[in-house]
Amino acid sequence: MPDDELGEAYALGRTCALAAECGRDLRRCAQMYGGLFPAAAFGSEFFTSLTLATAFSAPWAGAERLKILNRAALWVAALDRLVDHTTTTREQVNRLTRECLSVADGAVPRSAITRFLADLRDELATVNAFHGLRGLWRDQLARTLAGMATAWVWRDTGAVPTLARFLDNADSRGSCFVDLSHWIYTADDWARTHLDELRSVSGHVQRYLLLLGDVATYRRDVSWGDLNVLALGVSRGEVTAEMERLAREADVLIERIRRHSPRTAAYLRRQMGFSAGFTGISGLRWPGQL
Repeated sequence: MPDDELGEAYALGRTCALAAECGRDLRRCAQMYGGLFPAAAFGSEFFTSLTLATAFSAPWAGAERLKILNRAALWVAALDRLVDHTTTTREQVNRLTRECLSVADGAVPRSAITRFLADLRDELATVNAFHGLRGLWRDQLARTLAGMATAWVWRDTGAVPTLARFLDNADSRGSCFVDLSHWIYTADDWARTHLDELRSVSGHVQRYLLLLGDVATYRRDVSWGDLNVLALGVSRGEVTAEMERLAREADVLIERIRRHSPRTAAYLRRQMGFSAGFTGISGLRWPGQL
């Protein structure tokens, strides 16, 4: 085997081993919050795909440094299921929002989802920088909760938002909250002092991932009654064109970051590339192909 092929195979194997190690941690984590992760919704495929995504986004990191990234993504997934499939009234959604924000402010948790959030909060607090960044983290959490609440209202009322309005509510995906938690926990000095700038770029990537996820899960979302961009009267061609535009713009923004923090830039770019490849969406061109 040529040296370059051997090196590539080694790197792939190492990253898959990292994903497997992270997966074991996440399964143990899920067991700590009884009832929050029913097997029907969170089977082995879910944990595998989540940890593969994070491991391939930051393959240079060890499992310990990816802990918050993985757990924040797991928490968002649990929250999304509660909002989409458990809450039945707007007041329940609002109450859940209030409880989460209260715990972010330091309150004692009173449910599995807020206990998990409190554990995330307390783990982040082991990083000295969190004291000065807690307000930023809380703000992004509020945006995630507000995005999910808005999506719930759209489903409940049968509203049909425009593509632009749909994308304006991309915080419902929660990936910005996950990214911010990860950077607070592990980022280099430049990244930690430029989190507002990074949050803006992360938001751009989040909009791309929102559309990509909807295209990949369209049939499932329709069968479950979930909100999906392709069920809003937007054609597949329009969505693909918007994704390609977002990818081009994100590529430019990420390149600016690379000059100061190469690994932060690589994390964002690899996150997009892995997700596009993993979903196998055909007909989508990547920035280098545009």
